[in-house]
Amino acid sequence: MEEQGVKEKILKGAEELFMRYGVRSISMDDIARHLMVSKKTLYQHFVDKDELVMMVSRNHLQRNKSEFEGIWEASKNPIEELARISACMRANMETMNPTLLFDLQKFHPKAWGEWIEFKNKYIRENVVRNLLKGIEDGYIRADINPEIMAAMRIELVQLAFNNEIFPPSQYKLPEVQEQIFDHFVYGLVTEKGKKLYQKCKTLNTQPALTI
Repeated sequence: MEEQGVKEKILKGAEELFMRYGVRSISMDDIARHLMVSKKTLYQHFVDKDELVMMVSRNHLQRNKSEFEGIWEASKNPIEELARISACMRANMETMNPTLLFDLQKFHPKAWGEWIEFKNKYIRENVVRNLLKGIEDGYIRADINPEIMAAMRIELVQLAFNNEIFPPSQYKLPEVQEQIFDHFVYGLVTEKGKKLYQKCKTLNTQPALTI
């Protein structure tokens, strides 16, 4: 297998393990066993686990960006966009370990920093864009402040990962995220927007999206 192919295989395998078990609990030995390669092969491509986590995270965010753009282009209006994102989040959260973001924040600050930059710039700008368009089209209440609502939405995503508030033994991450997202949307929409959101959620069959 070519060198680039080996590196991509490592990144894909590592991401599968991190998503399922979290980052902290997975060692380079675990990744090598999972991929049936030697640890030497891992270190030929990555200096250490921290660099591997950084590259996995960076690829993940780039894929998110492409998927988001696909949803925006496919959606006929801001409400359909919100419904598609809701369904995609739920589908992806089915296989995501709730400790993932906490592990990044505590043990891999460089990767965490890129996630923070992505959410505070890219995601925030596009939530604002969606809300402004929704106001213009009469789907979103005109009395909301899009900047404040965008900041709140971003923090609500992280809230669902807080194991002290939502212990995994009691709550399933996909359900928590969906409940929080629906609460957020219903607090924003006009009656016209509410009816369309409910219709779009019923009809929506968009493939999984990671956030």
